[in-house]
Amino acid sequence: MAVLDRDMRRVVLEQKLGFVATVCPDGTPNLSPKGTTTVWDDDHLLFADIRSPQTLRNLREKPVAEINVVDPIVRKGYRFKGQATLHSDDVYERGLALLAERGYDARPERVRTIVLVKIEQAAPLVSPAYDSGATEEAVAARWERHLAEILRRRGRSFEIPH
Repeated sequence: MAVLDRDMRRVVLEQKLGFVATVCPDGTPNLSPKGTTTVWDDDHLLFADIRSPQTLRNLREKPVAEINVVDPIVRKGYRFKGQATLHSDDVYERGLALLAERGYDARPERVRTIVLVKIEQAAPLVSPAYDSGATEEAVAARWERHLAEILRRRGRSFEIPH
């Protein structure tokens, strides 16, 4: 049975940004945003090593990762844990093709390595904003207003869809 269900795949494919946690040699965490996070298949996520020296060093030493992908507007997403493998082989070539197909800049001179994470555990992430019984629509509306205010302060506009 597939680990990644339809909604997990949707969130990852829509958001594209995953926060990848690895373990440093001294046991401390390393958290790094990866704007190339995408779905490989029903059991794997991948991201590209573009500028990730610490993440790659950590994965060579201890090949485990947690990837969190969250929709910041509805403040829901998923955490994925699993074993990571580093690729500069045929998986690398297939990964570049997949990333390019999905609109990423996946030129070989830009992407050093493809990191494939076999998902062993997946769990939902839900903001405490829902604890009081708020609906997804109410949470989204609040964060859309917040975003509109930030953009307004920066001299930019944002049309909130109705």
